[in-house]
Amino acid sequence: MKISISILQLLFFSFLVNAQNIGAGADGVYNFQTESVGAGARVNIYPNNKLSFVPQFTYYFGFNKIQEYYLGLGLEYKILPVNKFDFYVIGHGAYNSWLNYKESAMKGAKQTNWNLEFGGGVTTRKCLRPFLEYRYNLKFRETHLRLGLLYIFGCSGNGSAIFKKNGNSKLCPAYN
Repeated sequence: MKISISILQLLFFSFLVNAQNIGAGADGVYNFQTESVGAGARVNIYPNNKLSFVPQFTYYFGFNKIQEYYLGLGLEYKILPVNKFDFYVIGHGAYNSWLNYKESAMKGAKQTNWNLEFGGGVTTRKCLRPFLEYRYNLKFRETHLRLGLLYIFGCSGNGSAIFKKNGNSKLCPAYN
């Protein structure tokens, strides 16, 4: 577990140093199969106008049938800009700690797991970006929906991010 966290921290900070644009946000999560409610936090790191790296943490609360958390890294790719919206696909790999696995009737249930998710979403191009995502977890064969809000740092009032390179302000192409 400590090695996984260290690797994620190293990846996160290396992307952070080289990234042109960064956003941070939170979301609410609903898992349809387990009927569980959770909350998440994420950072979006945009090295260009199509791709973003998305370190994420998600926690499903103790009042659910399944209490667990995920810590992982996603790759988000914009596929279709429509007016003021961006549609994207996302792939996400994560470490999963199933906290109440002993209460499960599932054969082979264990606390430490890895998973892979694929899905899609839609967001706006504003400084404060609501987003909606639908994902499928390949390992546990579950789907979940995320509704959240992302704030883009260095974003001007018109929705464009401005960053400094060599002391000069430039309009970031990721937000044109």
